[in-house]
Amino acid sequence: MADSATFRPKAVHAPHGAAVLSVTWADGHKSSYPHRILRGFCPCAGCQGHGGEIRFIEGGSLELRELEQIGNYALGLTWGDSHTGGIYSFRYLRRLGDLLDEHGAGGVEQLGALPRT
Repeated sequence: MADSATFRPKAVHAPHGAAVLSVTWADGHKSSYPHRILRGFCPCAGCQGHGGEIRFIEGGSLELRELEQIGNYALGLTWGDSHTGGIYSFRYLRRLGDLLDEHGAGGVEQLGALPRT
């Protein structure tokens, strides 16, 4: 089992006007998330339904307007088109970051679907 620091962010940066959100994890690892990947793999029920894989879905605003911590387990993102349904658990974000490190943004997008974590 992974150390709890693996899934605990130490710092989150989402500069206004940027196209990438970055997370520094408590274990020192840094992950960068292109907005296209975050929005395309939005885990909300409105985008994905209630089960199965998380599919890449084209469309929607890529402007990240707001970012909020949800309890001690997730980030809530609000996009430029007011889409707010996605709650990105820290576990999901870390797994997505690891896939981005391994495959790059284009490779992750080509996967088409991610398992729910």
